[in-house]
Amino acid sequence: MDLNVYLSGEIHTDWRQRLKEGCDAHNLSIVFTSAVTNHEASDSAGDILGKEDDNFWRDHKSAKVNAIRTKTLIENCDVAVVRFGNKYKQWNAAFDAGYCAAMGTPYITLHDEDIVHPLKEVDSSAMAWATTPEQVIEILKYVLTKA
Repeated sequence: MDLNVYLSGEIHTDWRQRLKEGCDAHNLSIVFTSAVTNHEASDSAGDILGKEDDNFWRDHKSAKVNAIRTKTLIENCDVAVVRFGNKYKQWNAAFDAGYCAAMGTPYITLHDEDIVHPLKEVDSSAMAWATTPEQVIEILKYVLTKA
């Protein structure tokens, strides 16, 4: 069985790389997809539609262009991993988790224990809550290898 896993959320740490390397080490048949993780590229995605003097409209256009990718990838994934970091508020990750919940797409949240309370609604619809990429690897390993 192959698994299509969408990686959502925090972009300032190496969690995506750790997850991919760990799954590769176990020879798991997984295709990983993700939103654009280059902050500058994501923020300027709408600039191809014309320059905006007002940051609201620049962000609005970029959000819509980025949503083409995000919506398509989430709709085509088998499971999503939604990472919430401690340093920045990942509103986009919460939105992705809500979209998964609304579509019935299973998702795993990945975050530290100290933000359990603000994420209680997001976690309540998740199939699992992990605190490390290694725990997510074990979940994916279980899903793919247990008969």
